[in-house]
Amino acid sequence: MASELRRLETDGITSTIIGTAIEVHRYLGPGMLEHTYEVCCEAGLKRRNLRVRRQVQVPIRYFDLTLDGGYRIDMLVEESVIVEVKAVKALLPVHVSQVLSYLRFADLHVGLLFNFNVSAPAAGGWKRILRCD
Repeated sequence: MASELRRLETDGITSTIIGTAIEVHRYLGPGMLEHTYEVCCEAGLKRRNLRVRRQVQVPIRYFDLTLDGGYRIDMLVEESVIVEVKAVKALLPVHVSQVLSYLRFADLHVGLLFNFNVSAPAAGGWKRILRCD
């Protein structure tokens, strides 16, 4: 029962994040730097009363060691959803792998990957990524 409630809560959070990203894309359009989309998404999410942290360090766990490998999550929303922002020609499998690695190292289960350098977000501009292990 508790896991079902968490899933419903996470679904609501991801819906709000996706709506915010679509709003940012409609306002700015493609062609900007990733940082621009990131700060605008952060502002939109905070306007919707969601807790957002940007550029959150992701330590690497290697056997019994915890190391700083220089990895940063673009945005962590409500301490439960990772958001990775891209402005690239096309999303590649390596981008999905990056989010899956962040989810594993952060011990989270839901990530969103946005590519703002597309004509429309629905045209391959975003992916919801679930870690199922």
